Amino acid sequence: MTESNPPRKVLHVGCGPARKAQMPPAFHGDDWQEVRCDIDESAEPDIVANMMDLGVVDSGSFDAVYSSHNIEHVFAHEVPLVLGEFARVLKDDGVLVITCPDVQSLGAALAAGQLVEPLYQSPAGPISAVDILWGHRTSIAAGKVYMAHKCGFTAQVLVNTLAQSGFARAACVQQPGAFALWAVATRNEATPEELEALRRRYLPC
Repeated sequence: MTESNPPRKVLHVGCGPARKAQMPPAFHGDDWQEVRCDIDESAEPDIVANMMDLGVVDSGSFDAVYSSHNIEHVFAHEVPLVLGEFARVLKDDGVLVITCPDVQSLGAALAAGQLVEPLYQSPAGPISAVDILWGHRTSIAAGKVYMAHKCGFTAQVLVNTLAQSGFARAACVQQPGAFALWAVATRNEATPEELEALRRRYLPC
């Protein structure tokens, strides 16, 4: 990147120990500069902040916000506040890429009584329905109580909440094997074709 063509900036909210390589492939290139943000100082983020108050981040200063498995850690009535902060720090043409648990996808497992049986393997170890619903038990037991889950989402609930929180358009897809939802949302209006192009560019499923 040259001074006349600097890299775009993406705010990686709730980054934990993850780095750019763990983000969706669209952000891997040199044309993106990752700025890491987390409430946990031990993660060594660039910015230490609670996602409900990103006041240390200037309004309209980022081209993208990436949030992976964060919004389920606040109460339902607090989610619009978090998403509103994401919208505030984005430029007018900025995009939000967000992923969170898909509680709807747990229906079959719960109907079969599979609450504690492992459903899939994650970098943190085996994940069960109880972890998806209420938070990763091992992390919580280790004292990271902020890892508890306080709300949940279906695809429609996530899209509706984004629309109520400062985003003009949003598209959401399910990732069944990971029991996850992925969404891309825009500050500005977008045609269905433009939204589909963003979905293909930024969402890994």
